[in-house]
Amino acid sequence: MDSMRGHEGIQMLLTAEQEAQQIVTAARNLKTTRLRQAKEEAEKDAGHYRSNLESEYQKRVGETSGNSGFTAERLEEETDVKIQNLKKSAFKVQSDTVGMLIKYTTAAKY
Repeated sequence: MDSMRGHEGIQMLLTAEQEAQQIVTAARNLKTTRLRQAKEEAEKDAGHYRSNLESEYQKRVGETSGNSGFTAERLEEETDVKIQNLKKSAFKVQSDTVGMLIKYTTAAKY
């Protein structure tokens, strides 16, 4: 009887070990599945984020390159206005400058 009890005890331990092994295997499989899902979800989120950044970048590039012609025209107009102002200022002082140059070049120093 003792040998039968010992045999039953061993059999019970083997059965418990197999059940524990099945539980551990199921837990590993579940963990692997969850990790795979988390990785896929993270890649999906990263892809969305990357595409949003890319579209925002393209939008800004489009805005700045579209305005470059307008900016060039505006700068050219501002430059023309400044040139005209300088010409007017030069014309106003032209006679005084010429007179001063003639005075100093013809005056004799002793």
